[in-house]
Amino acid sequence: MAYVTLDSVSIDFPIFNLSARSLKKKLLRLTTGGQFGHNEKQCIVIKALDQISLALQDGDRLGLIGHNGAGKSTLLRVLATIYEPSRGKMHYQGNISPLLDVMLGINHESTGYENIYLRGSLLGLNRKEMHAKIKDIADFTELGDFLHMPIRTYSSGMLMRLAFAVATSIQPDILLMDEAIGVGDKNFIEKANDRLHKLIEKSSILVLASHSESIIRKICNKVLVLNGGRIEQFGRIEDVLK
Repeated sequence: MAYVTLDSVSIDFPIFNLSARSLKKKLLRLTTGGQFGHNEKQCIVIKALDQISLALQDGDRLGLIGHNGAGKSTLLRVLATIYEPSRGKMHYQGNISPLLDVMLGINHESTGYENIYLRGSLLGLNRKEMHAKIKDIADFTELGDFLHMPIRTYSSGMLMRLAFAVATSIQPDILLMDEAIGVGDKNFIEKANDRLHKLIEKSSILVLASHSESIIRKICNKVLVLNGGRIEQFGRIEDVLK
């Protein structure tokens, strides 16, 4: 059974070779998220996440809420194992599928078919496993013979179709989503949304970052409110959003 636990997880981003005083003043004018500190080498450290502890189990649908820079994207990347905690521990069971950057790993000089296998390897699948999915992915993209062509010949809408089809070809136990994900042209939206809803329904755990309270209410049963990389509120959706 799938689960995720974070135990006092923190993420620090040190900034080297710059004037700490002037940089801090500049960043304080520009940013709304994270916290500033210094490490033993006296360089600026941005604390993107600070002492995050939570536990998710089968059936949990967690909505992440917070202003830009609050730490939502950083937390998603920790859960996706893209970022390793600076401090604290993460434990999980189940396969994880992050729908954060569906364009990751796309090679514009390779063909559509070659990119399907390349992107699949980044998702943890071997060539045999991707071969079993190739027809479904190709049919979903509706790109036909263009899949034999280099990606650099694609329009932005065609490229998004291919990337989205591959990213959603795996049924995960733990699904991570950012609502900013694009799905291409208008004719593709309905089919893409249907595919996303099926992924969500079949996933054991969902973590969704969103600025929309209506989407959070519709999909999620728990909410985590982040502010400055810290947990401001965490609990049942009825208790937090009221």
